[in-house]
Amino acid sequence: MTRVAYAVDGWGVGELWLAEGLVVEIDHPRPGRQATRGHVLGERLANWFAGCRDDFLDVELDLDWATPFTRALVDALRRVPYGETVTYGELAALAGRPTAARAAGTFCARNRFAVVVPCHRVVAAGGLGGYGSLGLEYKRRLLDVERAAL
Repeated sequence: MTRVAYAVDGWGVGELWLAEGLVVEIDHPRPGRQATRGHVLGERLANWFAGCRDDFLDVELDLDWATPFTRALVDALRRVPYGETVTYGELAALAGRPTAARAAGTFCARNRFAVVVPCHRVVAAGGLGGYGSLGLEYKRRLLDVERAAL
């Protein structure tokens, strides 16, 4: 497995892990990590955080572990356009299971592919929703990068 750390001004250093050409995991940038240089996906992620549009649809993910529903959630979420949001219920419906909003929320909470599978675009029906240990301010910053209207 290969670790790549990418630096983002004002955010910190994010990490991604690759195995045999597939992305295994991507973590958001945070302060206190050391960056590496020279990996194209790391540069693309850094550019995204700087405001450059990228849908990352060409990035191949390791989804061998995923259930059919999880794969449907990944596919549906990757199709949510830059700068737009959906609710957990809408994401579940886009994945073919309209009554599975809670499962969609659990999927987002455990998302292994930060930004590439853009769970920050998923909001609660009555507000912003959660964003795990990174918190709501981090989620707001991500949505601000995309100039998403809330």
